[in-house]
This record gives sequence, structure tokens and C-alpha cells, in this order.
Amino acid sequence: MTQIAEGAPAPDFELETAAGPVRLADFAGRALVLYFYPKDDTSGCTREAQDFTALAPEFAKAGVTVIGVSKDSVKSHEKFAAKYELAVKLGSDPEGQVIERYGSWVEKSLYGRKYMGIDRSTFLIRDGRIARIWRKVKVPGHAQQVLEAAKAL
Repeated sequence: MTQIAEGAPAPDFELETAAGPVRLADFAGRALVLYFYPKDDTSGCTREAQDFTALAPEFAKAGVTVIGVSKDSVKSHEKFAAKYELAVKLGSDPEGQVIERYGSWVEKSLYGRKYMGIDRSTFLIRDGRIARIWRKVKVPGHAQQVLEAAKAL
């Protein structure tokens, strides 16, 4: 598993979104929030996407783009975004390469059964470097914390 640290260069990525591909290079000189979540249209992931959507105008005012990333397809993301009127971009990483590069593909445990899954984690990136990392994110209040950190950049 890749371990990345605050201050390190952000791992490069290219993700498909409903609006076309996005790359790390697209955000040169700007701030970006990349948040990884397990699955479209599940309770925690929906809440997180809604929280980031509610704060989307604030992020925009701070000059920060927010992109949620999961292994779901672009088609699944489109349905998810339409159902909940989401205002954040959703990136599709079906092979999990970007998720892995950010160290967010981890061993999890449910009822004693071990399996690999996406660690709910968020990365605040500025000028191609990792400014802040949140791991094992608890959804309530998280988007607000990220916004405050982004404004402080």
C-alpha cells in the first residue's frame, strides 16, 4: 500500500467524470479536494456527497474544486448525482489505480470477515502537493472541516 504524506507531491491521476476526463495537471496553481468513498447511493456516501454539495458555493468562492472518487462507473455517478442533485464532480476509478496511489485501498473488517475496500479518506491538494490528509473519515461535520482547511491555505 502506498503511503503518502502531507507536503509530498500529490500522486498523478486521470479520472473519467460525466463532464469528461480530469487530471491533476488541470488544477495547477489551484486547490483541489479529492475525497474517496466506498459506493454511490449508500447512506454514508450519500450524506458525504450532500454535505460537500451544500458547501459547494463556499468551496467555489475559495477557489477549490471538489471531486468525489469511487470505483463506480460514470453512468452510476450520473444517476447518483441526478438523484440527489449533487454539485460535486464524481470521478470513476473502476480499476482502483488512483484509489491505490492515494493509499485508500485498505483491508477492512466486517463481522470478523476481512476484505479489501475503500478507506473513506480526503486529500486537500494545493499546487500539486498534499496540503492535508484525513483518513478513516467520519461523515458528520467532515465537509465543513475540509472547507475550513481549504480557506486557510
